[in-house]
Amino acid sequence: MGHAMSSNPPNALVPAGKNSPPMVREDSAPGGFRLAAEDVRFASREEVKDRLPDILGKALALIWIDREFHDTFARDPQGTLESQGIFLPDNMVIEFQKPNSDRPRIVVYETRPNSKFKLRVFYLQLVMMAGR
Repeated sequence: MGHAMSSNPPNALVPAGKNSPPMVREDSAPGGFRLAAEDVRFASREEVKDRLPDILGKALALIWIDREFHDTFARDPQGTLESQGIFLPDNMVIEFQKPNSDRPRIVVYETRPNSKFKLRVFYLQLVMMAGR
C-alpha cells in the first residue's frame, strides 16, 4: 500500500496521522480533554506549522461545545495551551479573535526582536456549514 493518506476518507480536511492522536479524555484538564497525548515543546517555525494546526483544531472544536473551555481560552490562549503541556517557541504568540462570533479564529504570530511588528504564521477559523 505505502500511501500514507489512503487510510483517510477522500473528504478528510485534516489528515489524521499517527503522530497526532485524537484528544485524550482527562478529567483534570480544562474541558475534560487534553489536546495532545503528551507534552509538546515546539522548537521551530516548521514544527509549529506542521503540528500546531491539528492541536488548535481540537481547541476550536472544544471552544465550540464547551463554554467553560471557551472562556478560559478567550482569557488566556497561551496559558491554556501551556496548562495542557503545549509550549510555543519564545518568539511566538497566539491571539483568539472574534471569540463571541460564530466564526472564532485562532491566529499564531511570530514576533521580531526589538520590533512591534508581528508576522502571521497561520490562522484557523471555525466556520459551521450546513449541507443538504
